[in-house]
Amino acid sequence: MRELMGEAPTDEVLTDDAFLGGRLHLLQPQRGHRAGHDALLLAASAPEAGRAVDLGAGVGAAGLAYAARVPVATLTLVEIDPALADLAGRNAARQMPGLAERVRVVCADVARLGRPSGPDMPAAGAADLVLMNPPFNDLARHRASPHSGKALAHAIADADAEVWLRAAERLLAPGGRLALIHRPEAIEALLAGLKGRFGAVTIRPVHPSPEAPANRLLIGAIKGRRTPPALLPALVLAGGDGRPSAAAEHVLRAGGAIGPG
Repeated sequence: MRELMGEAPTDEVLTDDAFLGGRLHLLQPQRGHRAGHDALLLAASAPEAGRAVDLGAGVGAAGLAYAARVPVATLTLVEIDPALADLAGRNAARQMPGLAERVRVVCADVARLGRPSGPDMPAAGAADLVLMNPPFNDLARHRASPHSGKALAHAIADADAEVWLRAAERLLAPGGRLALIHRPEAIEALLAGLKGRFGAVTIRPVHPSPEAPANRLLIGAIKGRRTPPALLPALVLAGGDGRPSAAAEHVLRAGGAIGPG
């Protein structure tokens, strides 16, 4: 990790961090919300698609990790914070040759994207895949961070996840796919928000270790389907000895996909 002074749009100190075993390098603010395993797990859980949109992209971690794995994908990174949107564009430009040509950045509010009269970009009904890493922490159970950027990225009520699902539904073409990561505590609100919009819902628990409860859910769904939900085998990130599991190494270091079953 390197610290860079004076290069952030907000004059914040930036760090230059390596992901996926050094295949992805991201500039991100030293303070506030920072990209980590959640973004990489989300990218690895998403099926291959031609036209992908990453909602709440931050500095671009999930979307760029996905684009690095899927060379046929074009990608739109959507971020409400202009400073982070600027960093997402800079991060796209500094990856492998040709990747930036497949990526565009849109500074937009997810809530507006879900309205029938929402912005023209990204275009409604044009995406094959939407990736979502919504803010996780329900304000009824968690104190918001005093850092405004971190609070924006981390804290909304569970019920407000429907706002993000509405945006995903509007952006996806019929039969388009949704991939999202969230906390297990939000499952009731998520299933309620998916109902009537998406079907063929798959739920994969993610456990930090074999004996620990799941602390994340990887959820997939298809717009317009009515197929019942399915619970997939769990992903365990570390063994009893604390060392990363083979599955975690495959995803977090090698940049591989999480299989469908």
